[in-house]
Amino acid sequence: MVTRKLVWGCLMMLLTISCTASEQEEAPDNTASRAPQPLDVGQIEQITGLQGMLQDGEYKIAVPQNDLNVSVDGFRIIPPMGLTTWAAFTPTPDGGMVMGDFVVLEDEVGPVQQTLIDGGLTVSALHNHFVRDEPGVMFIHIYGMGQVETLAAGVRATLDKVKELRTAKKLQAQSASVTTDFDPATIDEILGTSGRMNAGVYKVTIGRPDVTLMDHGVRVSTFAGFNTWMAFQGTSDKAAVAGDFVMLADEVAPVIEALAGQNIEVVAVHNHMVHDTPRVFFLHFWGVGPVDELARGLKAGLAQTGAGAATP
Repeated sequence: MVTRKLVWGCLMMLLTISCTASEQEEAPDNTASRAPQPLDVGQIEQITGLQGMLQDGEYKIAVPQNDLNVSVDGFRIIPPMGLTTWAAFTPTPDGGMVMGDFVVLEDEVGPVQQTLIDGGLTVSALHNHFVRDEPGVMFIHIYGMGQVETLAAGVRATLDKVKELRTAKKLQAQSASVTTDFDPATIDEILGTSGRMNAGVYKVTIGRPDVTLMDHGVRVSTFAGFNTWMAFQGTSDKAAVAGDFVMLADEVAPVIEALAGQNIEVVAVHNHMVHDTPRVFFLHFWGVGPVDELARGLKAGLAQTGAGAATP
């Protein structure tokens, strides 16, 4: 009798544990189903000391790295060409999410990483965006989720650390523009979309409306870095282009093959995020040649992605 009671007791305990575990496994992440709270933009500006841009409820701050004198293959790399530190804040039901990209010199990586970690932020990627760049620059991608004031404080501390390191090197502000004389309409016609001229660099940004990208239940927008972009400078006969393709896993190999076949150099392939769903990858490229040939080469790469024909 005692044995029978003991067996029944064990069975009931196992059943209870099994049901509890099942309920926990099936508990949905309802972050996306709850309404996000609007960002306190004034608080972000006060903490970071910067004014940014508000778009569809998200807020982005940007810091052009004008104190870096970087060149690749004889072309000067200025902020619109991909040398800008930025952080984008997205509202969530419990506060906010921040994603961004810090431009650092190679000997600044360690101190900046530690400052990010101390500020409660995560390093989601660390890599190059160029090759043969002089001096060598690295890009630290950041992520954070929580109270907006904490995220903003972490960003501010990291910006201050970069400023401290640069001040110690006595770096001087450089010219913030380059000379360009090609007709942007040539690029627009080939790509099927238009861009914007800024300080002699013509930049085109293309979203991926065919993909709903989520990170911890929060949608990642074009504004927050989920995009393909390309930046041109130079002349009609000899231009340079740098940029970044965003791709699903099955698109990576076809895009690389298409670009390589058009004499556009693939200089890096990597992640920018860690908990992205679906998984996406980013490909950085560099090309030098006639501006129309560069645009056609990039169009061939775009044709291998779900974006297909470029859209603004």
